[in-house]
Amino acid sequence: MNAGHTDMEVRAHADHHASLRLWLRLLSATTRIEDTIRQRLREQFGITLPRFDLMAQLEREAQGLSMGELSRRMMVTGGNVTSIVDQLEKEQLVQRQPQPGDRRAYAVHLTPAGREAFAAMATAHESWVIELLSPLPAQQQEQLHQLLGTLKTGQPSLKPIHPHPE
Repeated sequence: MNAGHTDMEVRAHADHHASLRLWLRLLSATTRIEDTIRQRLREQFGITLPRFDLMAQLEREAQGLSMGELSRRMMVTGGNVTSIVDQLEKEQLVQRQPQPGDRRAYAVHLTPAGREAFAAMATAHESWVIELLSPLPAQQQEQLHQLLGTLKTGQPSLKPIHPHPE
């Protein structure tokens, strides 16, 4: 992993505003954690983070989700969702089922094999997140959680300009 590529904080200079330095530190920490999780998902389960994220959305919804709802929740284009669902369907981890009353609409569900695979991935994912955040003691994690909550609720509700690609 190229540290210069993932460490956005190197862009900060002492004369930059503290808010800019904080933003770059948050971005750098998040990117490093995400890169590690992406790599581990790929190495240990042969799956991408977007595919894991889609399965996580479906795991929470026993009745399944429409392609449009998956697109909204994941903040990616409908084309990206279709591509991910196509891949997961080939591996028999998800299935499309026609929605009653609309022959053109489908609900996407995890298959039993998909539920089993996702459960194993989710357990590993949780342990990785715990490990990656372990440099902070539990009290500092809670404090940071509260501080970021304050920051999050203080932001205007804006939609992303460009959805995240796969």
